[in-house]
Amino acid sequence: MEKQILELAKRLIAVNSTKDEPNGLKEVLAIAKKDLTGFSVKEYESNGVPSLIFYNSKSLPKKFKLILDAHLDVVPGKPGQYSPKVVGDKLYGRGAYDMKAAAAAEILLFKEIAAKINYSLGLQLVTDEEIGGFNGAKYQAKNGVDAECMAVGECSSDFTLSISSKGVIWMAITFRGTASHAAYLWEGKNAVYEMNRFLSKLWKNYPIPKQKVWETTVNVSMVNTTNTTGNKVPGDARVQLDIRYIPGENEKTIKKIKSMLPKIAKVEILEYEPALNTPEDNTYVQRFLDIARKTLGNKIAIVGKNGASDLRHYPKTAGLEFGPIGMGPHTDNEWVSIKSLDVYYQILKTFLVSLNR
Repeated sequence: MEKQILELAKRLIAVNSTKDEPNGLKEVLAIAKKDLTGFSVKEYESNGVPSLIFYNSKSLPKKFKLILDAHLDVVPGKPGQYSPKVVGDKLYGRGAYDMKAAAAAEILLFKEIAAKINYSLGLQLVTDEEIGGFNGAKYQAKNGVDAECMAVGECSSDFTLSISSKGVIWMAITFRGTASHAAYLWEGKNAVYEMNRFLSKLWKNYPIPKQKVWETTVNVSMVNTTNTTGNKVPGDARVQLDIRYIPGENEKTIKKIKSMLPKIAKVEILEYEPALNTPEDNTYVQRFLDIARKTLGNKIAIVGKNGASDLRHYPKTAGLEFGPIGMGPHTDNEWVSIKSLDVYYQILKTFLVSLNR
């Protein structure tokens, strides 16, 4: 199966499927549709973003037992990255690791096994995960697509399993002061200074980690003022925060940040995405862990992910993030281990077969 996965992965990588290439988004989905000719499929489109879900029944189930999920969009790369290259065991290219090779494995697995199992299985293919998944996975969820469990082939260094990931809050804070001429700054109140006092408190409470940590982090992503004059005391300032909170710390974090603010500050929540937190004793998790350990011949580490995936759009669904081995997502040297693709495929296949009633 390794050869088939590699060839399909190459075909997918060769397509520039970034958010700015709508034809590319349609083309990668067309490749998948051609490979899965004969299977039931429902097509979705929201704000020009296409997505698909394949299923192994005549009509779309009200609730799948399990959905395999993959995104076929990528972040922009250099022209050469859309020409897949094999060096030893490594397949290089934009999306090789994140996550077109895993998507190829999922497509071929669905093709092989969908008609051989006796429960509802879906294959969800989306094209906007890299920009939030709001018109793909979330749109499908809003339109009735649901499952007991979802398995996502996201980046999985050394075959680790993620069943929890941080939630996301985008918060904008506006500070109001009093504008005045810079020569008479005592007549005004500098909103930038007010913002700076807050940022000093923020950095003290949420220092920048020196390495990967499983704790709530806050990033200052944008700072601006409407003032465009050099000799003026700015009467307003705005800062935008990207908060990545661990499960259970969402309201606590918002309350803590608000406690650092002066009364003149106005808080606006721009995005509020849930954290993923599937219990380790979940039946699907335990079944998957048992199969993965037997296949790999060793223990499989359970990790929390700092980044978010489309699983956050299904917060009540048991979530499994597990993919092949690779390195460098979003970088110029992104690669996936070719040998790991077949191992990944076999683990997923054994897991799906084990779920037969």
